[in-house]
Amino acid sequence: MTQFPPDVYALIDAAVAEDQTFNDPTTQAVVPLEIQGTGWLRAKANGVLAGVDVAMAVFLRVDPALDVKAVLQDGAPLSPGDDIAVVRGSAAGILRAERIALNFMQRMSGIASDTNRYVEAVKGLNARIVDTRKTVPGHRYLDKYSVRMGGGYNHRLNLADGILIKDNHIQANAFREMGLKDVIQLALARASHTIKVEVEVETMDQVEVALEAGAHIIMLDNMSVPEMANAMMVIGDQAIVEASGGITYDTVRAVAETGVDLISIGGLTHSVDALDISLDLEFD
Repeated sequence: MTQFPPDVYALIDAAVAEDQTFNDPTTQAVVPLEIQGTGWLRAKANGVLAGVDVAMAVFLRVDPALDVKAVLQDGAPLSPGDDIAVVRGSAAGILRAERIALNFMQRMSGIASDTNRYVEAVKGLNARIVDTRKTVPGHRYLDKYSVRMGGGYNHRLNLADGILIKDNHIQANAFREMGLKDVIQLALARASHTIKVEVEVETMDQVEVALEAGAHIIMLDNMSVPEMANAMMVIGDQAIVEASGGITYDTVRAVAETGVDLISIGGLTHSVDALDISLDLEFD
């Protein structure tokens, strides 16, 4: 089974404590400890699987004596009725862990499934679908992992992963009478050789300034498709180009057809539709 970073196990522990799994009066009252069962985790909708090993880790955290086995691996396509994993042992242990395990896997599979829809929408074109830092606090690693399982790519994992100059960074230097070009060049001068400098622009004038300043990556923020196409004619191969802001499933292919390299979509992780997955419990 997959080994996760310590913060994922801490997140599982926090979820177990939040749900008071070791103080479940319902299970304690009506499910004797000696009753054994088999729980089948099953898909109830079409999608892409993510989080099966996290779900298995939850079951083992609640009851280490449970026997857990993944039937499918993360990244697998799902159809209604597909068996995802099986858990055998104490029915009480299975019931106490059920909701938390499903919460993780439903959210993660929802992210993977939505990401895959966007990936398929731009298939055959140059653009990569990437995520953002718009994640649920504490879930950053799992949210971004889920994007990868859906065929997408990760933007910065955290602030330390790169330099991204946004409008507020520009405004913060206005009192020093520094313009966009000045701020970009300052970042380039101070950046480690291992870090790229990206800048967010909203107009063609800013595109030209960013190019002149030497930005490695130019983010076209909230531009229309015709504006993006015009920007790409100017930028060419002088910088990596990212499109961002207000891009939906209905518009993503048209954006990709402009020739941009990256399309970032915050909704992949900040507006998640959980995939319908259930646990069917059979008693021995």
